[in-house]
Amino acid sequence: MIKMAEDVSNYPSDFSNAAFDIVAIAASAGGLNALAKVLSTLPTEFTAAIAIVQHLGPKYRSLMAEILARRTHLTVKQAQEGDRLTPGTAYIAPPNRHLLVNRDGTLSLSQSELVHFLRPSANLLFESVAVIYKDRAIAVVLTGTGSDGAIGVEAIKKMGGTVIAQSVETAEFSGMPSAAIQTGNVDFILPLNEISRVLVTLVMGESY
Repeated sequence: MIKMAEDVSNYPSDFSNAAFDIVAIAASAGGLNALAKVLSTLPTEFTAAIAIVQHLGPKYRSLMAEILARRTHLTVKQAQEGDRLTPGTAYIAPPNRHLLVNRDGTLSLSQSELVHFLRPSANLLFESVAVIYKDRAIAVVLTGTGSDGAIGVEAIKKMGGTVIAQSVETAEFSGMPSAAIQTGNVDFILPLNEISRVLVTLVMGESY
């Protein structure tokens, strides 16, 4: 496990007008369509950064960033070491790399050991986000098999953050959202088509 700083006294100035600084999203099987639905319905002026873990095959270059970029007005890119979190930008973990946030608002990529057979791990992303951004973090668990993200949402909730899970009825694969819901740490259980509206309300304080 990568040791993270225990506190942060100042948030990056880019986020001074946001109620939340970061939305961390986890998805696995069925995730491309779910992510496209969420990102495509967020406004260009969305005032939080977005960090995404989507389970991908480890051996091949991912085209997910390019595909999603064509379906949203947000900037979408595959995360690189040292990227600085920017409002209105979605950063996707590259294949076979854990994605973590740092106290200075930058991203790190790690090839440390698999977590429950997974790399990237939603749990590691959520845990790093919880430590750094505390009550200014939102975690979202979308469709996927297995239970990745369930441990991480507990960390988000413990540090005062907000947790959203896709409703199992609208999830192509219900394992991940169901596991998150079963922790008792989910604040909103939402159909896929309502997640972006709630994110805008939470982050920007307005209906959309």
